[in-house]
Amino acid sequence: MSLVARHLEENGIPTVVIGTARDIVEHCGVARFVFTDFPLGNPVGEPARLDMQRRIFTMALDLLESATAPRTTERAPFDWSGGEKWKELIFTEAQPFQDPETEREWKEKKALYRQLKQQGKV
Repeated sequence: MSLVARHLEENGIPTVVIGTARDIVEHCGVARFVFTDFPLGNPVGEPARLDMQRRIFTMALDLLESATAPRTTERAPFDWSGGEKWKELIFTEAQPFQDPETEREWKEKKALYRQLKQQGKV
């Protein structure tokens, strides 16, 4: 989505990204970004929390109007009601969502990629 926003901006269409993966979105260099510190897949807030969703959407519209510099990021002033336990599953070296076979295959592919990169083939 971030690259689409950049493409639209380059062609004269203003954009605002509402998202959760701050490091990725900011690395892509979007013009305007409303960051929500929520689990992936929930950029505009918690399900059934219309008040929260409306406020985040309004923040995005306000940012579209008020941003004065490129790469402007605003953080939404909300916390996930279930706490930050979800971060323990995402921000870890271990990948608890993978079974051992999937993890083994992933590590093999990662090792092959590193070998090919070292040989200048990727």
